[in-house]
Amino acid sequence: MPSETLQSSRSEVALPLHGGCACGGVRYTLRSAPIALFACHCTLCQRQSGSAFGQSLRVRRADLDVQGEIVTRTRVTERGTGSESVFCPGCGGRIYNMRPDTDFCHLRGGTLDDTSWLRPAAHIWTQHAQPWFTPPADTLVETGQPASLDAIVQHWQATKAPRFR
Repeated sequence: MPSETLQSSRSEVALPLHGGCACGGVRYTLRSAPIALFACHCTLCQRQSGSAFGQSLRVRRADLDVQGEIVTRTRVTERGTGSESVFCPGCGGRIYNMRPDTDFCHLRGGTLDDTSWLRPAAHIWTQHAQPWFTPPADTLVETGQPASLDAIVQHWQATKAPRFR
C-alpha cells in the first residue's frame, strides 16, 4: 500500500489525550503524541490486565500529567530489570510503568478515555501468549523482550499510529 494511501486511511486523534483508572480517583492528560504501542504477553501483564495481554503505550514521562493519589511499586521484570508500576490506591488500576533510569513510561492503553484508535505495532513475550492467539500479519513478533524498542517505534509510526493533531 503506498504510504500516502496508508496515511490517509489512519484515524485522526486530537491532543491532548485523557484517561484514568476505573474508579476515577486518578486522571491524566498526555500533552504529546505517543511514541509507540505494543502488546505484551508476559505472565505479569496477563495477571495485571486480567486478560491475554497488556497494551503498552510508550510516552514521554514529562508530557504526562497525573492528577489524584497514586501508589508506586517496584518489581523485577521477567528479564531481571527493575520497573516501577504506578497504581490507583482506590481501585488498584495500573496507570503506567517505567524503568527508574528513563525519560519514558508505558501507559496502559486501556486507561485512555478513547481506545478506538489503538493498533499495536508488535506483540512481545509471545512465548507466553495464550494458545488461541495468532498475531496479525502486519505486526512485529518477539518471543521475549526485544533488546531495543527501536524497530517497534519505527513500525508503529510508519504503519499504525494515527495522525495526531
